[in-house]
Amino acid sequence: MKNLYVADLAQQESQAVTSFFLVHAKQQRSGRDGKPFLALRLGDRTGVVEARVWDEVETQPAFERNDIIKVEAVVETYRGRPQLKVKRLRRAQEAEIDLADYLAQTSEDVEALWAELLQTARGLSNLHLRALLLAVLEDPELAPRLKQAPGAKTLHHAYRGGLLEHIVSLCRLCRGAAGNYPEIDLDLLLAGAILHDLGKVYELSYERAIDYTTEGNLLGHITIALELLNRKMDALPGFPGDLKMLVQHMLLSHHGRLEFGSPITPRFPEAVLLHYLDDIDSKMAAMRSSLHTAEEENRAGDWTDWNRSLERFLLRKDKFFGAQSPAAEPPGSGPDSGEPDSGGPASLFDSPKEK
Repeated sequence: MKNLYVADLAQQESQAVTSFFLVHAKQQRSGRDGKPFLALRLGDRTGVVEARVWDEVETQPAFERNDIIKVEAVVETYRGRPQLKVKRLRRAQEAEIDLADYLAQTSEDVEALWAELLQTARGLSNLHLRALLLAVLEDPELAPRLKQAPGAKTLHHAYRGGLLEHIVSLCRLCRGAAGNYPEIDLDLLLAGAILHDLGKVYELSYERAIDYTTEGNLLGHITIALELLNRKMDALPGFPGDLKMLVQHMLLSHHGRLEFGSPITPRFPEAVLLHYLDDIDSKMAAMRSSLHTAEEENRAGDWTDWNRSLERFLLRKDKFFGAQSPAAEPPGSGPDSGEPDSGGPASLFDSPKEK
């Protein structure tokens, strides 16, 4: 069984280690000398690590992406991060695997979050919106998916239960913001918060590694949610056509800008507010993740690594306030070095910007 995690590797430099990892990515490439090697990205519930197989590539045991493998390797440091130089590997047997070790999970109590979400839905005054939300949340197929789905593949709430955590957090933000703007219809805003990312339960797979499904790649979560909710609204007797259009608009516009994947920009107050609150919650989650990673890796200095979604380094206030000397500049921020572009440091498996 697994006894060493990715988060432990920073303390294992130059040490030989043996553990099980989920294969997030696998590519065979050639070095400058033309010799083939395997470039891997391996992970577990605590993070991911780059790994390389330099020798006997053609005779390695068969394994594929999303398999769990047992690895014997030496921990090296590359660009300030641990990297595994793999000596031996094999595919894990089912008896050796506990899937809970390999996919990150929200630290929140899922059942408590779910109870809060149901209470929010049942508390709406608008009978039509309440019926719509309960038709979704009490659907025996959708409810288990909503409890398990991640909020995104990589950039925010990218762990099991992350979508539910994001939705509940967003509902809390909606109540606070609506209290400051009396013109806001809180029922409509809350309905948009609960439904806006519903399509992610089918856009993403999350049984092992988090990735896009074929449906997700072809349609995207906005289209998936729109089709699903159209069916739900059409099945509710007397659901008003104008209210249906407002719900549709909030789904279609919640990314805020055309270049971010919304086919229309927000055109009424609740839609605008939903977009910005959604953006705030996702960015705060991305920031929290970067700071947590820096802490877990016991990273030296006052700054995190480059955050791709926020396109900046982040100050670690605890380190900054505890330092005896002025904080160092962020890596790459000196006058001659320039900052990384929005993609951050080059990586073999970088994915396009995600919303």
